[in-house]
Formats: sequence, C-alpha cells, structure tokens
Amino acid sequence: MPLPRRIDAHHHLWDLTRREQPWMDGAWAEPIRRTFTPDDLTPHLDAHRIDATVVVQSSSSVEETRELLALAGGSDRIAGVVGWADLTDAGVGEVLAELAAGPGGDRLVGLRHQVQDEPDPRWLDREDARRGLAAVADAGLVYDLLVTPRELPAAIDAVRELPQLRFVLDHAAKPPVASGERDPWGWQLAALAALPNVDCKLSGLVTEADWDGWKPEQVLPYAWHVLDAFGPGRVLFGSDWPVCVLAATYDEVVALADRATLRLGEDERAAVFGGNAARAYGLGS
Repeated sequence: MPLPRRIDAHHHLWDLTRREQPWMDGAWAEPIRRTFTPDDLTPHLDAHRIDATVVVQSSSSVEETRELLALAGGSDRIAGVVGWADLTDAGVGEVLAELAAGPGGDRLVGLRHQVQDEPDPRWLDREDARRGLAAVADAGLVYDLLVTPRELPAAIDAVRELPQLRFVLDHAAKPPVASGERDPWGWQLAALAALPNVDCKLSGLVTEADWDGWKPEQVLPYAWHVLDAFGPGRVLFGSDWPVCVLAATYDEVVALADRATLRLGEDERAAVFGGNAARAYGLGS
C-alpha cells in the first residue's frame, strides 16, 4: 500500500534580484534577506518525504503571483499557489481569471492579503474587501487569513458572513507564544473554529516564540489548542519556510509538529500532514 501523500501547506519563495520584500524592514531579517528558490527547498522536502507543497505570496504584487504560478507550472512539487491581488479593486474577478488563464494558472488555489499590516483592525469589514472576498469565492478559490489576535474579531465576522468561501487561517492567528499568554487568542480561535468553512494551518508558531530561546514545551500548548479547537480534520501542517529560519530549522519545525500530533491516530496524523491540505485547496492526487 502506498504511503499517504505528505504536503507542506505553507512556504515562501522570493527572488530579491526581481523585487524587494518591504516587510524585511530591519536587522532582524538578515538571516532571510536573500533569494530562496525551489532548489533551496528540495533537500528539506526530500529529508521529510514531503511530496507536494503550497507556496504562498510574500509581497503585494500580482507580478510576483505570476512568477510563482510559472514556477509551479514547471515543478513536480509545487501543487498550489496562494497568490495576491487587490481585493478592494472592483475588477479583482477579472484579474483572477487572467491569472488562472496564464502560465501555471491551474495551480492557483487561493488568495491572501497582509491584513495584519492594515492600520484598521476591521479592514475585513470594509465593503470593498467583502466584495473582493465574494469574488474569490466566485472564482472557486480559497482565501488565506493572515491575521493576529487584533484582527481576529473581523475575521470571525467575515468567515461567518461568507459561508460560500473556504477560508484557511495562517499561523493560527499568531498567538503570543513569547509572553505565554493564552487569551483573548484562545477563545477567539475557538470561536472561529466553531464555523465550518475555515481550516487552520499548524505553522508559524516558532516565530511567535523567543527566537533564540524557545523550547517545545512553550510552543506545544498553542499547537494542542489548535488541534483541540479545529479537530484533526481541519488542521494543515505548514513549515513557513524560510521565515521559520529566524527561529528554527525546517527539521525542528517538522519535529515540533510531530510532537504536537503524537496523540492522534495514524489516519488523523496523515490528514494533518497532507490530506487536509489536499481537500482544502483541491490539490487532487
């Protein structure tokens, strides 16, 4: 019997010779301020028997999305692309159709915007943003939520009011691991998980911890809360590579996810490490 398909549902690639990444705005970013290509990622995938990946946008650029789609189209590993387009643009539906029709367009599975960087914590409530989210649903795509606890209330409202759209929460909404606090993040996450049209990525937790001194015992309670809230049928493993390198190696991220899921059954673990991503993003076999 073949082994279950394993999927890294969240990683990035960027080429700094093509464009800057404006969010790398300080000395803290030095470890990742370089170009990262599929060739850099492949050894990590091979080491952990990762069969397929979902690459996620890192800049607010339609051109970057086109480049990621072209990369995916020429790759036997990149099964999906979560790209970017301006949700507030009345013509976003046409932009999505153009992306889907271009090179690698069949790999376009979702859209994401850096909501965490918007000054307004209720940005997702805006009429133009809601119109854009409806266009994402009309295009048959998923919407990745990049939010922190500050934006979670608006995210909950958006997920509730757009039942036709599949949402995937990135990085469990970035809980305050470094401080050890649990609420309001904990009950907000549970409120979001009560809605059926949203999944959650088990990703990005190490970079919310103390980068230089985190221990698994500090991070695991947050991972377990994600699994308890969403259940093993709606949690997706993601490495958040290469951003994770700020705090942990790819190996350490996988080891942490392995520990977090030890109490699950074999089929449940297979779902977290691949099956749920395939379902959520429609990645096929």
